[in-house]
Amino acid sequence: MSGGGSARNWLRAGVVARPHGLDGSFYVSQPSPALLTLGTIIVVAGCERALTRRAGTDARPIVRLEGCEDRSGAHALGGQELLVARERAPALEQDEWWAEDLEGCAVRDGEKIVGTVTRLLALPSCEVLEVARAGGEADLLVPLVVDAVRAVDLERREIEIDLRFLGEA
Repeated sequence: MSGGGSARNWLRAGVVARPHGLDGSFYVSQPSPALLTLGTIIVVAGCERALTRRAGTDARPIVRLEGCEDRSGAHALGGQELLVARERAPALEQDEWWAEDLEGCAVRDGEKIVGTVTRLLALPSCEVLEVARAGGEADLLVPLVVDAVRAVDLERREIEIDLRFLGEA
């Protein structure tokens, strides 16, 4: 990654998916729409490139990067992560978090350890935490709504949830 630094300094804007058209544009899978705005500097395949086109929808964005001028250029980037330096990311509202900050957090209900967040999923109705349970049971999906999530403490890397609300207690 250009500029060095740990993985904590970078946010994932998405992954280069299939090309769109002939001008170097491509679809973005697993997008973080707030990071995909015109002029944003994106690191892809170790190179910094400005985002020069943004079309499509938040769920299925189409972008073009500086220096990627044709379909074969877009195809060559296929599968690469799109990264944005954390200091260049837009400010978040209260009770908003980047997926990278939630992944790896311990999840508990009071004293009961539930598991660890493996990823944040965007479902049609809301975003959910996928939690790998401590006991090896099937993963638990926790909607990011006030009734299910009591507190998020990023400094302690802990998330307090309500298992009763989730029908688990």
